[in-house]
Amino acid sequence: MQILAIDIGTGTQDILIYDTEKEPENNYHMVMPSPTSIIAGRIRKATYSGSNILLTGDIMGGGPCVRAIRDHIHSGFCVYAEEKAALTINDNIEKVKSLGIRIIRNVNEISKNDKPFERIKMGDIDPDIFKRSFSSFDLIVPDRICVALQDHGNSPHSSNRKARFRYLEDTINKGGTIDCFTYEYHDIPEDLTRMKAASKALSRFDTVFMDTGPAAIFGAMEDSRAVQPCIVVNVGNGHTLAAVVSDDRIVGLFEHHTSAIDWHNFQKYIIKLGDGSLTFEEIFNEGGHGCYTIENIGIESIRSVLVTGPNRNRVENIPLLSQGFRGEVIFAAPAGNMMLSGCYGLVAGHLQKKK
Repeated sequence: MQILAIDIGTGTQDILIYDTEKEPENNYHMVMPSPTSIIAGRIRKATYSGSNILLTGDIMGGGPCVRAIRDHIHSGFCVYAEEKAALTINDNIEKVKSLGIRIIRNVNEISKNDKPFERIKMGDIDPDIFKRSFSSFDLIVPDRICVALQDHGNSPHSSNRKARFRYLEDTINKGGTIDCFTYEYHDIPEDLTRMKAASKALSRFDTVFMDTGPAAIFGAMEDSRAVQPCIVVNVGNGHTLAAVVSDDRIVGLFEHHTSAIDWHNFQKYIIKLGDGSLTFEEIFNEGGHGCYTIENIGIESIRSVLVTGPNRNRVENIPLLSQGFRGEVIFAAPAGNMMLSGCYGLVAGHLQKKK
């Protein structure tokens, strides 16, 4: 059996063809630019060439592409957008319009007197791209596909950071196991609009979906050196998430923006997370998403700290071995590849959901 796992982040999309007939080290994989980075490049190319742009398609991850859209407007060019694509920028369409973006229903609404425009299709995933890429290597796209992406949830009138963290809290309260964080297309929560859009693009496949944070957490646990109870830290390009895992359940976590973290205080975050004393307000007021603990394990009970993610070097020189912690700090790399932590979490979620 083959499973295609696609972990879509801010900087990269990490791709694994998992084959149950092979040793994990022999599975094919790629680390490629993220969809939002690719779209941002296309927008900037239009800016340099002096063209207006029309955004079509569906809601996707923001970050780089939203910054490129704002820069395009600030450079004096028009941005037209279909409503679903425009929701990438903000869940409140009136706020999108306030940026100067013109919402249209069809291309005929664009005046013929305006400058020429480039049509840019938004979306986190296009299976035809994988079909074309894989065919170059005489591979086919497996029928089973699992995808991880970060969804802030639909929040047109409130903070999307709070909306996202409510989703994480609710899922922990439901049990916090990998099964709780794994969805088939028909049971994706209604508020997870980005995940819903990706599921529509893959409607002809057998799919499951996860959030990128929990996917990386459970994927790092696939490292044979992991010993529970443990703290798992995923230092991504856009976000950093740390979770306490006990009995295969996430019982506490915090999530922050990687670029906003005061790394001199990161050891304090980890110790307080382990002690159950880190608060939502501490993280949220610094610009992060928040913190939540349902069960206080105690730092003295933590057996290992697993660190993964493309920016894990940020914590290489932080002295985690203190304050009562006597376990081992492990730079986790399931099947020997740190960049595939999320993919292996996806595979584990898929196998759990489909068993």
